Amino acid sequence: MNQYILQIIYLIASVTFIIGLKFLGNPATARKGNLIAAFGMTIAIFGTIFLYTYDENGEAKHLHNLPLIFGALVVGTVLGWIAAKKVQMTAMPEMVSLFNGMGGACAMLISIIEFQHLTENPNLDFASLPVGHILTIIIGMIIGSISFAGSMVAWGKLSGNVKDKSFGKQQFINVGLMLVILLMAYMVVFNGGENAVSLFYGVLVLSLIYGVLFVMPIGGADMPVVISLLNSFTGVAAACGGFLYDNKVMLVGGILVGSAGTLLTIVMCKAMNRSLLNVLIGNFGGGSKGEAAGSSTFEGSIKEVSASDAAILMRYAKKVIIVPGYGLAVAQAQHVVHDLELLLESEGIEVKYAIHPVAGRMPGHMNVLLAESNVSYDKLVEMEEINPEFNTTDVVLVVGANDVVNPAAKTDPNSPIYGMPILDVENAANVIVNKRSMKAGYAGIENELFYKPKTSMLFGDAKKALTQLVSEIKALG
Repeated sequence: MNQYILQIIYLIASVTFIIGLKFLGNPATARKGNLIAAFGMTIAIFGTIFLYTYDENGEAKHLHNLPLIFGALVVGTVLGWIAAKKVQMTAMPEMVSLFNGMGGACAMLISIIEFQHLTENPNLDFASLPVGHILTIIIGMIIGSISFAGSMVAWGKLSGNVKDKSFGKQQFINVGLMLVILLMAYMVVFNGGENAVSLFYGVLVLSLIYGVLFVMPIGGADMPVVISLLNSFTGVAAACGGFLYDNKVMLVGGILVGSAGTLLTIVMCKAMNRSLLNVLIGNFGGGSKGEAAGSSTFEGSIKEVSASDAAILMRYAKKVIIVPGYGLAVAQAQHVVHDLELLLESEGIEVKYAIHPVAGRMPGHMNVLLAESNVSYDKLVEMEEINPEFNTTDVVLVVGANDVVNPAAKTDPNSPIYGMPILDVENAANVIVNKRSMKAGYAGIENELFYKPKTSMLFGDAKKALTQLVSEIKALG
């Protein structure tokens, strides 16, 4: 009876994963989706611990080392809860990379342990084992190792502790290394024999090295794509674990994560108008991060605006669009920008937010950031929908964004961002750009928008500048 109850629990959990993923597609239901999927995972975990199945001989299979299992559950739950509660929105991409790396590490360890069981069991002839079983083990190990090592490098780069590093012919070296890994994996599966163990651990080491070399040269602007891609790797590795244990819920969860991560990677590449291959070899956003204001080759000059003048411009506008960028997250100014929105609306001014798919440092970063400050979901308008509205907008306020509003994406074929869809803020009647300085964005290039006659620069920390802007608007009555 227990095994049938367990299968029913797995079915319920699988359904909750699908429903939860569906709800994540809408900001208004995303929180509910997380809770539904978490409930499914919880019942699957406890069902696995307390219920049992039968092996091919009809003997019940129980889990052992329950104190260790529950100890790990408690430690993991406490650490995860504390991390999630304390993390700042600016550090959310780093936490996502770190947690994703832990998923890859789990898949890697599962493969290692299962391989050890096979090779250390004197009653098993390694050469006679099903090829599919060995193949699943080594695929899970390779993908999990790459995901783990790559995610750790991504975590280090996002936190500023690891710099972009590349060397001549690195992409060719990466390709060569992957071919060696695949060749050694083939030998483990089909010609392992006495050398199977040493070959297996050789593949493990090379996969970890490949994960590091794979992510190390990729530039900062491409990190949202890399995070999505590594997330899909972790899902595929987890699905391999589901095959190994004939665990349906683990298989479904891994497939959903892998497919969702793959689709998100495609969406991110489309938003940047770049192929995945170009992302992996293009180093977009690496290296130099811009120059001083005085070194520009653009016609025109920088026009600085005071908070009081910006307040007058916005107070007497009919329509204002706010463009959030990573600078908003760095300054933790999401609550102040919401206060500004409410103040303008109280004066009868229409306010919307223009959301670029790759604004921030992870997919959906701006949506999550603004949702934290209770911005209404219907005010968050995606790029394709908001672009036609800039022509009828009186003032655009760009807060901490750079490359996603850079006209070079449309006008300069030599620009590294050429062809990337951008927010057409230059079509508005007036553009106010809030930045700390004239330092360039991830792409490391200057922005011609800042030199346009309709553009005014409001320099300073976003939180302080917006707070002063709110005060000035209130003073106007």
